[in-house]
Amino acid sequence: MCGITGAVWNRPESSIGAERLRAMTDAIRHRGPDDEGFFSEGIRRDPAGDVPGVALGFRRLSIIDLAGARQPLCNEDQTKWMVFNGEVYNYLTLRRRLEGAGHRFRTDGDGETILHLYEDLGPECFSHLNGMFAVAIWDATRRRLVLARDRLGQKPLYYAVHKDRLLFGSELKCLAQVPGVLETIDPAAVDEFLTYQYVPHPNTIWKGVHKLPPGHVAVFQDGKIKIESYWDFHPEREQPIAKADAVERLRELLGDSVRLRLQSDVPLGAFLSGGIDSSLMVALAQQQRSDPIRTFSIGFPNKDFDETHYAQAVADRLQTKHTRFEVTPDGVDIIDKLVWHYDEPFGDSSAIPTWYLSELTRREVTVALSGDGGDELFAGYERYRALWLSRKINQCFPIHKLPGIGLVQRLPDSSRRRSVIRRGKRFLEAINQSACRRYLNWLQIFPESLRAELYADDFVQQLPGEDPFEFLHAAWQRTPGRDVVTRASMADLLTYIPCDLMTKVDVASMAHGLEVRQPMLDYRVVEFAASLPVQLKFRGRRGKLLLRDAFGKQIPANIWTRPKMGFGVPISAWFRDELKPMVHDLLLDSNARSLRFFRPEVVRQLVTQHETNQQNHAYRLWNLLILEKWLRRWAAEQPNKL
Repeated sequence: MCGITGAVWNRPESSIGAERLRAMTDAIRHRGPDDEGFFSEGIRRDPAGDVPGVALGFRRLSIIDLAGARQPLCNEDQTKWMVFNGEVYNYLTLRRRLEGAGHRFRTDGDGETILHLYEDLGPECFSHLNGMFAVAIWDATRRRLVLARDRLGQKPLYYAVHKDRLLFGSELKCLAQVPGVLETIDPAAVDEFLTYQYVPHPNTIWKGVHKLPPGHVAVFQDGKIKIESYWDFHPEREQPIAKADAVERLRELLGDSVRLRLQSDVPLGAFLSGGIDSSLMVALAQQQRSDPIRTFSIGFPNKDFDETHYAQAVADRLQTKHTRFEVTPDGVDIIDKLVWHYDEPFGDSSAIPTWYLSELTRREVTVALSGDGGDELFAGYERYRALWLSRKINQCFPIHKLPGIGLVQRLPDSSRRRSVIRRGKRFLEAINQSACRRYLNWLQIFPESLRAELYADDFVQQLPGEDPFEFLHAAWQRTPGRDVVTRASMADLLTYIPCDLMTKVDVASMAHGLEVRQPMLDYRVVEFAASLPVQLKFRGRRGKLLLRDAFGKQIPANIWTRPKMGFGVPISAWFRDELKPMVHDLLLDSNARSLRFFRPEVVRQLVTQHETNQQNHAYRLWNLLILEKWLRRWAAEQPNKL
């Protein structure tokens, strides 16, 4: 697990010198505190013409082959160089095949496997990898740079084509070291951020700077970039299967996925929230170890947000070596840290507990397993049940026309985590829309109508014609003919998982030099879960049926039936208490940077409604506060540019 960066250029005046390369690499030192490496070569002539210049930088977090496997890596004749962030879990199988074909290995690490596989297969090699990765390969023979990202977007990769060169990095901080690259804020990205609480790929908050989409490869050659998908994924195809066969296959796949992710030459543990997914991952990991696995949970003084007693019950049942951390989140202190490390506006407030858990877990281990992905793959979210229920209701009668519905919308909100009123109001707001629009309504932070009120006239004029809805809709359209629960869960797989969940975990963990592995997101598990008939996963408003059929006895019975809590902090109360002065100082300031986008009277109205308990705008205020803080930290030098 590491950080990578670099550039390729075709003109001497666009070159990246040693000092600039070091600055780009040092910007991500936190991702790889153990080692560093560099490779650079200027433009040179050969009989076929100019060979572009190249610079590769690397920061290492040592996990496998601690003494060797330094990067950048090269092949035998030094015509191909690579930097690589992540883990390839099936590298031993691939290595044996490559050695049989005559390749010679100098290290025991997984990265060299990619390079030799590329020698044989070119960009097609990435479809053979099982892992999480961001890769850059300089192929001098073909005069091209090849970038690739894993199927689920577990590892990030940013790039920009700027002044006849391509720049890339694990974080935007790398590109920020090159003048003129992060220059102009994209208005469309601001609109997308307020919709989803993240900026969807391939966009970033900056014009001309992009995220390589998950499961894609980019080839930069002759000054042009070509991007293609390498993952042959077909979520529209449902495969009939008997429940007994599905149970057997799931046990086999998840067991093998956990086995592969237990490979490590450094201390390894697991996050244990006490929910179904993390508990199951710990149970499967403990089965394959002779010693107690280290498990970690995080608790909060506010009992509405603390589930560590469930985690302790699971740890006792599985006899793990369990550590419970308790923290009192400091909303004021944490915001600046999040804004610095996430690089672009990122408004998922569950980044806060993820940050604290990663920080504290890193004190004990270097690698941690996580249960991420179980809700999306096996229909665990309440919003899937809401979507199913709303479809059933709409088939019977138009509930939105019932007397008294308007009165429900005007009821005051509660700040409690599982407020029935808040959930009911969100359900009723979307009941009469199309399934995909209805789903977006439950996901989005600022609905379209509120964004229209919020945006200043000048900002509206700069927005493109595309609706942020199109990002979700494009994913929804990947599953024509399937049921609404499957369509929603597959849309989450293609949007929410890479853009929100994986971003949150990657940044929070790598900020502390911790590697997090997600067995549920093994692409074989993903493809299998996507192919299943919905009846095996979801029935009668209950989800995760197949998980329980396959692993029901592995964890305590009450874990399967407990209410889902998620992973959050009490930001609603914070805005009436410890964050109230910050909100007034920043969002209600006449010099607020975000007023280039927003109407001040609407921002003030949102603040007042929340503070007086008229409406719960906690997540909206959090996203506005994150955006304002981000503008002050990252865009201060361009106060007038959009």
